Amino acid sequence: MDKNNLNNIPKDLFVPLVRKEDTSDKISAPSRTFFQDARRTLLNNKPAVISMIIILFIIIMSIVGPWMNNFGSDDQDLKRAKMPPRVPVLENVSWLGLDGTLKSTFQGKDVQQATAKAKARFDKEEFLEIEVLNKGDGTRNSAEIKANYRIYEAKDMKDTYFWFGSDALGRDQWTRLWEGTRVSLIIAFVAAVLDLVIGVAYGGISGFYGGRVDNIMQRIAEILVGIPNLVIILLMMLVLKPGIISIVIALSITGWIGMSRIVRGEVLKLKNQEFVLASRTLGTSNGTIIRKHLVPNISGIIIINTMFTVPGAIFFEAFLSFIGLGIVPPDASLGSLIDLGFDNLRLYPYMLVFPAIVISVLMIAFNIVGDGLRDAFDPKMHK
Repeated sequence: MDKNNLNNIPKDLFVPLVRKEDTSDKISAPSRTFFQDARRTLLNNKPAVISMIIILFIIIMSIVGPWMNNFGSDDQDLKRAKMPPRVPVLENVSWLGLDGTLKSTFQGKDVQQATAKAKARFDKEEFLEIEVLNKGDGTRNSAEIKANYRIYEAKDMKDTYFWFGSDALGRDQWTRLWEGTRVSLIIAFVAAVLDLVIGVAYGGISGFYGGRVDNIMQRIAEILVGIPNLVIILLMMLVLKPGIISIVIALSITGWIGMSRIVRGEVLKLKNQEFVLASRTLGTSNGTIIRKHLVPNISGIIIINTMFTVPGAIFFEAFLSFIGLGIVPPDASLGSLIDLGFDNLRLYPYMLVFPAIVISVLMIAFNIVGDGLRDAFDPKMHK
């Protein structure tokens, strides 16, 4: 294009250039705090969310579950002892094992001998159904039969339902299971809160002041952690009656040591940071610095450690009750129910299965939530 044509371009084609603000460095999304990022990461963790729902469901059932039928936790009646689980509607689904029948296999050299063993255990033959599994060849225990005993009909209890069966004294397992779950959760949460309060205060003071104060406090902690928990439990049983209070005290005497050491280590890292030095320069008291500056900055690891404390306390209570040092009858806990079910495992396995499932689900769920919280409070996991 020559210069003459360039000079003849209409002026209407020219538009003034409008200078726009540079938005390349502008943040389009609203800023989020650390805890908002942690909550977002936690809610995106599906296993942790499902586990929280399960924990919430079990907590609700531990409150309302005992009121869902007409049986009390201490209603004893030997006529209805060791009744198998029976649930309306679900009793029609045979493979669930909730049809209210006692099932067992018997062996003998022939079918007649195996059947005689079944009749010896179940007294009313008209309610006994025999299924031959193996006719045998005359040798020892070569024949095998399966016996189904309609015990609800045999005891004239057609309209009675024990959803999780009954124990050796005729008490409803459903009611006792949820009451025992409530007791175990109360012990675990109270112990966790005491560990949190004592551990954070002790570790924060020890790490912040340091020097001689730190040395003395850590030597005391080392002495306490060297005392076995079982010894403390036995001492508590001499002073207090076996029960919730003695277990909580025993858990609280040494349970906070781990929390205090974690808090002490974190405080030692943070106390020389610039924001702490600035607070000291402004005349802020030591208590305020610990409470408003140090503890909030280590709150993530405190929450995580507390969450892992709960399943440990549940297991410890169950262990004590299982060996006879925890909750004593007629009170129930998951450990005492498992102990009772273990004694009847071969003939009445349902007495062990249901409390074992609840305590297993609880511990797995709390550990998954703890893992989710650990990831949520890890800045590297935030996206």
